[in-house]
Amino acid sequence: MEILAFGVQSDEKPLIEKAFAGLHDVRCLDVFLTEDTAPIAAGHEIISTSVNADLGSRVLQTLAAGGTQMIAQRSTGFNNIDLDVAERLGLRVARVSYYSPYSVAEFAWALAMAVNRRIVRAVSRTRDFDFRLHGLLGRDMHGRTAGVVGTGKIGEAFARIAHGFGMELLGWDIAENPACTALGMTYVDKERLFAEADLISLHVPLLPATQHIIGEEALSVMKDDAILINSSRGGLIDSRALVTELRAGRFTGVGLDVYEAEAGLFYVDKSVEGIDDDTLARLVTFPNVIVTSHQAYYTSDAVGQIIDATVQNVTDHLAGRRSDNVLVPAPPAS
Repeated sequence: MEILAFGVQSDEKPLIEKAFAGLHDVRCLDVFLTEDTAPIAAGHEIISTSVNADLGSRVLQTLAAGGTQMIAQRSTGFNNIDLDVAERLGLRVARVSYYSPYSVAEFAWALAMAVNRRIVRAVSRTRDFDFRLHGLLGRDMHGRTAGVVGTGKIGEAFARIAHGFGMELLGWDIAENPACTALGMTYVDKERLFAEADLISLHVPLLPATQHIIGEEALSVMKDDAILINSSRGGLIDSRALVTELRAGRFTGVGLDVYEAEAGLFYVDKSVEGIDDDTLARLVTFPNVIVTSHQAYYTSDAVGQIIDATVQNVTDHLAGRRSDNVLVPAPPAS
């Protein structure tokens, strides 16, 4: 059987091919799954997709008509998949429910320290042999307050690093994590967290309840010198509202590894043609903002775990087994 994998990065390809070796043939494509590319999947029972794939109704219908039976998504998030339509079409869908939380938590901290200590500006200057310190003044994290929005595995890992810096910890989630309370975290309502935290990091999934959790109201109560980090899902932040606040001169720094309209942009080279997204174009011009291309998960450890889980999801599908990774089960045998 040949498995078709969409949106495979060059670093991923040898890892995917090695993981499937001796089990199934796998064809890796660097193009992402969209309405235009979906017909390529015709004749493939199993396809694998990345987090930026378009798995809306029209694409799913094309896949089902072409004979696809199973979609193995190589990510934890699945907000890009219309699960109701997939179930109606009889498509089985599985994701990767777990991979290294340290990959994302450590990257979130890299963003936080980069904007705090003006690392990008400093490197840009020294490449031109400009060694002045003007505009590079940062501040200690020790003794300040970190607000962790979402205290699951990744949020917990972020909190542990904050604890190592000697920070006070505030947390918000639908359920408290005992490991975080053991670190001294105080759970508060999100309004208090936004108002009191010097550093705010987002680690909740994108759901209807969390869409634009950082909007005009939340931004307005944050400290003028706060640091805001998002390494979870772009839709958690109202990007236009954020631009308005940044234009007003607020915030020490903002680190964004995700963007709410990143599909079709992130993981693609737009350096020649440019982009027509005015909000993103404005965001990257602020000197206190760093935007990266959804790479927080991108370590050899995490990618290896994602690929291994994907192989297992395919194996389980072919064996008729159901695991915790399955979002839409196979239809019952007729």
